[in-house]
Amino acid sequence: MIHLIKRILATFAYSAMAVIGSASIIGGIEPWQAALLAGVASCAQVIEKLARAYADDGKITQEELNAAFDVKSKKAPAVRRKED
Repeated sequence: MIHLIKRILATFAYSAMAVIGSASIIGGIEPWQAALLAGVASCAQVIEKLARAYADDGKITQEELNAAFDVKSKKAPAVRRKED
């Protein structure tokens, strides 16, 4: 359960951080308000996916859990060092 809460908080954080810079472009919206809105919306999407998975059969499998948090982001490429 703690792991699930941490993943939801991480979803909130990366979604909120993604809009802080762009919020200054839109007039009348404070960056913190835009970040809060983006974070809440992303968390709501994850919770909705989990609720749908639970409603299907009364349980959430690890695959369903991972699918709910799937963000389709590319990981940073590994840095290779030259050997001297």
